[in-house]
Amino acid sequence: MTFVRTRLALDRLAPGQTLLVLLRGDEPLRNVPRTALEQGHQVLSQEAGEDGVTRLLLRRG
Repeated sequence: MTFVRTRLALDRLAPGQTLLVLLRGDEPLRNVPRTALEQGHQVLSQEAGEDGVTRLLLRRG
């Protein structure tokens, strides 16, 4: 479900624009970056915070 929301947000962006995604839990952390890459987007950064939230910066392809 997390990637569905991410994909909808990416679809609203113009190519080259960036999106910050906040991820919590193991399943979204494994699946969202992988699926974004498979769909032609770039993972610019991925940082785990002390609060248990991972910040994923994507660029729309």
